[in-house]
Amino acid sequence: MGKFIMNRHKLIFLLTLVLAMGGISISLMSYSVSKASIHRAISDNELPLTADNVYSEIQRDLVRPVFISSMMASDTFLRDWVLDGERRVESISKYLQEIQSTYGTFISFFVSEKTRQYYYGNGVLKKVQKTEPRDVWYFRVRDLNQPYEINVDKDLAHQDALTIFVNYRVYDYAKNYIGAVGVGLTVDSVKGLIDGYQEKFRRSVYFITSEGTVMLSGSKQHISGSHVRELPELHALLPQITSQETGSFEYRYKGSDRLINTRYIPELKWYLIVEKNESEATQVIRNTLYINLGICLLLTALAVYLTNLALKRYQTQIETMATTDSLTHLPNRKAFEIIIDVIMQERIRYGKDLAVILLDIDHFKQINDRHGHFAGDQVLTEVALIIRSCLRSVDFVCRWGGEEFLILLKDCNERNARLLAEKIRETLETRPVAHKNVPIHLTASLGVAMVQNGERIEQVLERADYAMYQAKALGRNQVIFSNFKNG
Repeated sequence: MGKFIMNRHKLIFLLTLVLAMGGISISLMSYSVSKASIHRAISDNELPLTADNVYSEIQRDLVRPVFISSMMASDTFLRDWVLDGERRVESISKYLQEIQSTYGTFISFFVSEKTRQYYYGNGVLKKVQKTEPRDVWYFRVRDLNQPYEINVDKDLAHQDALTIFVNYRVYDYAKNYIGAVGVGLTVDSVKGLIDGYQEKFRRSVYFITSEGTVMLSGSKQHISGSHVRELPELHALLPQITSQETGSFEYRYKGSDRLINTRYIPELKWYLIVEKNESEATQVIRNTLYINLGICLLLTALAVYLTNLALKRYQTQIETMATTDSLTHLPNRKAFEIIIDVIMQERIRYGKDLAVILLDIDHFKQINDRHGHFAGDQVLTEVALIIRSCLRSVDFVCRWGGEEFLILLKDCNERNARLLAEKIRETLETRPVAHKNVPIHLTASLGVAMVQNGERIEQVLERADYAMYQAKALGRNQVIFSNFKNG
């Protein structure tokens, strides 16, 4: 009996040791896999999407000064004042002061082509000259093919404050060039926007030149100096950053890994840097690791029960979430729900077209009533094969429900989407299904919709569904394209 008890204790000890070692190994492996997954998610998705969003925000914030400059360039008062000989300097000064106070710009100005006078809110600042390096911008604007430019330069009227200028060409009523007009935003005021970006996206955001000079950064930023050389690891990446328009990199700073995504901003001739501290992002899973290790060491017996219970629940979940339709062997609606977010993100990231087609077999109930449900099942199977034969390997088709099928066409424009939908319709119409040597002729109604920028997938599906029902209402056996503006 004593020997049996001793063997039992040994067995318990060995089992505890095995479970503890196994639990520790699994926890460490899980941590490693999760960390790698987070690394990929940040590097491949989060940071590039944030960079795209920040770039969109920057473009939006620059739209207003561009609009103000455009309005000034077409202002009849300004043109009439120039054509009248530029008399009464106080008139143009008052006009420029009014622009500043009304729209909150740092400076507003006008340079006359005839007199080369630089007018601003306090009168005449100077006379621009070709030989003056600081006046190069004006002669560049004069020779522009575009109506305006965005330029970062020092403002002579405000102690050389670094300013983002919008320089707009001005024409008289006969379309003759008569000067340049514009407004300026201080770089310091734009720093407030950077803080807003960082708070909104919870990432570090800053801008550098191709030489590595830090032009803009938020108030709470580890980039505190004027050049990235203060961070040797980041400075070593500068040649790679400036050799491409976009890129993903990583470096170490004070013992933590920093992941960055870079993007060239042609309007400013700067590089946008979006950065995230990977150590902070993985803090949660590190805490989880410590908790898991404690549970594995102290509650190994309970872990056996929970593991068994978890496996049963996991198996049940897998069976419930089966992603293949058993009849047509196509993906089902659940599969669509799993992949659609990835497809929509790819569309946003690469800027490619995405088309959605909803197909409904016409008079399917009559097929079931006349030929039986086995015939209906055969029709669904044949339709699935026909649809798949018309698609490319990159396209996605699933059984949407009943006699409906949903198709996603990646990198497919409106014209090709129409052609492919029509091809499917014609193929179904000309290829009857033979059931017990009796041909069953098929037609289908199809609704097509293109995914638009800013549109949720639910909205696209609703438009495609509405177009499909329009096709039915108009006599079936046809393709209707959803116009985004008309719903």
